[in-house]
Amino acid sequence: MHFAQYYLDCLSQASYLIGDQNSGRAVLVDPRRDVDEYLADAEAAGLRIELVIETHIHADFLSGHLEVARATGAEIAFGAAAETGFPIRRLHDGERLFLGAEQAADDAPLGTPSTAHSQGAHTLPAASGVTLTVLATPGHTLESICLAIRENPEDDVPFGVLTGDTLFVGDVGRPDLLSAAGHSPQGMAARLYRSLHTKLLTLPDATRIFPAHGAGSACGRSISTETSSTIGDQRRLNYALQPMTEDAFVRLVTAEQPVAPGYFAHDAALNRDGHPLRDTAPPAPLTLDEALAARDERGAALLDCRPVDAYARAHLAGSLHTSLDTRFAEYAGSVVAPGTPIVLLTDPGTEREARLRLARIGYDQVLGHLPDPAAALAAAPELARRSHRLSLPDLLPRLPLDPHDPVDGGQLIDVRNPAEFAAGALPGARNIPLAALADRIDELDPARPVILYCRSGNRSMIAAALLEAHGFDQVSDVSGGYAELATAR
Repeated sequence: MHFAQYYLDCLSQASYLIGDQNSGRAVLVDPRRDVDEYLADAEAAGLRIELVIETHIHADFLSGHLEVARATGAEIAFGAAAETGFPIRRLHDGERLFLGAEQAADDAPLGTPSTAHSQGAHTLPAASGVTLTVLATPGHTLESICLAIRENPEDDVPFGVLTGDTLFVGDVGRPDLLSAAGHSPQGMAARLYRSLHTKLLTLPDATRIFPAHGAGSACGRSISTETSSTIGDQRRLNYALQPMTEDAFVRLVTAEQPVAPGYFAHDAALNRDGHPLRDTAPPAPLTLDEALAARDERGAALLDCRPVDAYARAHLAGSLHTSLDTRFAEYAGSVVAPGTPIVLLTDPGTEREARLRLARIGYDQVLGHLPDPAAALAAAPELARRSHRLSLPDLLPRLPLDPHDPVDGGQLIDVRNPAEFAAGALPGARNIPLAALADRIDELDPARPVILYCRSGNRSMIAAALLEAHGFDQVSDVSGGYAELATAR
């Protein structure tokens, strides 16, 4: 069997290539939009990608199912409950996909039928060898599925199970992303409880789990940094799998979930309805005058992609910021509305990477890039601004003794997620997570100073840039973040 996990740190996203090396047949699961690595690896291993499977309609990135189908001719498959704007194959609970050598239908292992319940499509023919069993696991979304992998159909213990966003290492999928579509978080959480206990937790403890996301993903609140585990370890260690009633589980997993970035609904719609194939051309270079004209005439966002320190030293007035050395695409999607034209302000040689990472969340309207912002600002110093960053000694004397009292002379805003804030915050702080700030700017008084902090100083700088772009002129952020401040307190 060929099994490969592809883990993308900057989006905490995992995809999988599974193939039978005897037959050369393979499936690709939850691919990202830049698909060249999968295609090269399949060719090197002598595999043909015949099916691209989505464990659910993803919200946090734009999936590559259309790109894979165009490149390979593979069918696109979703769980049976999926409704899409393009032809798909529907995978039903208990259905088995055989990747081994073809056999006659009357010789199918385990009595599996040779045709699927699909829109005129057929299953991979009945075979021995590598086998995938579909498990319908609604909860994170209605159409969510998991895939149990066996090297041979008769194996009692699966090699592993691809758990999508149903079960993570250390967590379970959040049940609230579909609440706006008429499904309450509580109702989805109840479905999730049943999926976990009647499907995944019935697998042997030695079964390895391979989820679709890792630590940092907004699809869960406390996902481990490990990218695989076992059913047995999760049964013992995962807080959401401890013995409890369904009602207790519902209360637990609907509390203090991270705020979903604004692009999630946009990506879910594109993954459901279809989208153009990714444009692989590099962004065109622009002059400073052209970048400003794009902002003034076309409403383009000027997105500075340089490291925090470079942005803080000098940046273009009115520009937004999120650095390529952090969760660039997710944070960009938190401060730039979907569909907004974008001009990239990049260090030389990084513009292709910036465009690619934006494309992974469906932000395709990149008009071009300003190749060297530092040089451009040196030639036009009247357009340059410097960020105001507070150090630990600057802030500590201004914090109130009573945590409910305001900070001396300003508005102290914690831009971390709700669970982080609940675990400990600075006295006098209000919690407005970065992903919610663009929609809640009206809650802040632009005439009063604003002090922003996060865990380390990354998100607070992004938030400061957003406020400055909206006309706030007394904005500071805390360079060391809460981790340093909490230690000092």
